Amino acid sequence: MPDQPTVALPVIGARPAPTRPPARLAHTLTARAVLVTCAVALVSVLVTALVAVPLAARGAERRDQAALAAQARLAADVLRVRAARQRDTVGDRLIRQLRQQDIEVYVIRAGQVDRAGLPRPVVARVAAGGNVSGRRLVAGHRALVEGRALPGGDGVVLTRATSSGPWRQVLRGLWLPLLAGLAAGVAAGLLLARRLARPIRTAAHAAARLRAGDRAVRVPVEPPDEVADLAYALNGLAAALATSEGRQREFLLSVSHELRTPLTAIRGYAEALADGVLDADAVPATGRTVLAEAEHLDRLVSDLLALARLEAADFPLDPGPVDLARLAADAERTWSDRCAAVGVPFRVEAPAGPVPAYTDPGRIRQVVDGLLENALRVVPPGAPVVLAVRPAGADPATGGVVEVRDGGPGFTDDDLAVAFERGALHQRYRGVRKVGSGLGLALAAGLVRRLGGEITAGHAPEGGAAFTVRLPGDPYLTRTSA
Repeated sequence: MPDQPTVALPVIGARPAPTRPPARLAHTLTARAVLVTCAVALVSVLVTALVAVPLAARGAERRDQAALAAQARLAADVLRVRAARQRDTVGDRLIRQLRQQDIEVYVIRAGQVDRAGLPRPVVARVAAGGNVSGRRLVAGHRALVEGRALPGGDGVVLTRATSSGPWRQVLRGLWLPLLAGLAAGVAAGLLLARRLARPIRTAAHAAARLRAGDRAVRVPVEPPDEVADLAYALNGLAAALATSEGRQREFLLSVSHELRTPLTAIRGYAEALADGVLDADAVPATGRTVLAEAEHLDRLVSDLLALARLEAADFPLDPGPVDLARLAADAERTWSDRCAAVGVPFRVEAPAGPVPAYTDPGRIRQVVDGLLENALRVVPPGAPVVLAVRPAGADPATGGVVEVRDGGPGFTDDDLAVAFERGALHQRYRGVRKVGSGLGLALAAGLVRRLGGEITAGHAPEGGAAFTVRLPGDPYLTRTSA
């Protein structure tokens, strides 16, 4: 037997796998997690400092004010000594001790302060017998002031200049918690990044193996939920790819077998003609056989090309208003003779009036011819083939329905679930009953979807299969009826 020709089918829409750009440290999950955690730690420390520093400074100031008040009471008690000489001696000693502690002492006698710098309202209040406590401007500087009144318009006022000492002390201690926070942020970021990046790296490795053709790869499912969802998605993708590629291999094997059959017949008869082994009377019959096989081969190639182009954006469609009743009448003139030639009754069921729809008349006729071709292939002589059309609803704008039924062997419920998958029925019934290439129903389903309709398969009352195509209505009728 001569070598069988092989046909290479191009992969439509294939694109080269994208190459991964070189990784940069700033773009890695680890680096970003560390930066985020460091930023969070830094912000936390700064917010804490903004809250703690004023509180600490105010607390220190209140302590200084309380200490100054205690010393003011002590000074007032000392200056109440009755003996003038003893009062002056003890008072001078106390004033020196207080000044050594950076406390200024102002003595008020008979409403007059002993030296300048003390605000006049403070002097007046103390001379009037009132006490003073708080912060005031003393000699042009802000200071803590504690004044105590003495009998006879006398009094004593102690002041201590306020400084930024508490602020500096707190700020000097800020670098240590800041450094500790940043260190903790780096450590937490590294741990978090490793924990987050590990399942992502595992998923990336699995995806690379899938791209390399390993369909047995699976990703372990582990918490948290987002990582588990990613694992489920990749595992589902791997299973879907394995199933799809298995069906594709089966489909290609079926198509290759269908292509080889007419090619083998054409080649065999061509060699017989070339070798002159055929009688002159057999040449016309041989030519008709070669022509029939060539037409079969042409239909196969056309179906393959149409299937390949169905999902393309530039697939040619010319939708418009169509009367499905007229389409059924046109199909009857073609198919009644073909069915009668093989002893199959052909019947058209259509209403008396028009059945409007909005579709491409050429494409929907292609769908009808394909469904009738499938029916005529399997139906036995004497069993009917029916083409029925009807409105989809009472409103003409709802569209129409085209139905092809036959009295053939029909389908099982399992067959109906895969009726429109490429080559599925061909694979099931090859060698059992007459089957086509397995492309016709897939092509019909794809065309109907592109036309905006839907197609279903079911059981026919005639005993065989029923294919129902629902087509949309004319949008102009929808607008005018609204």
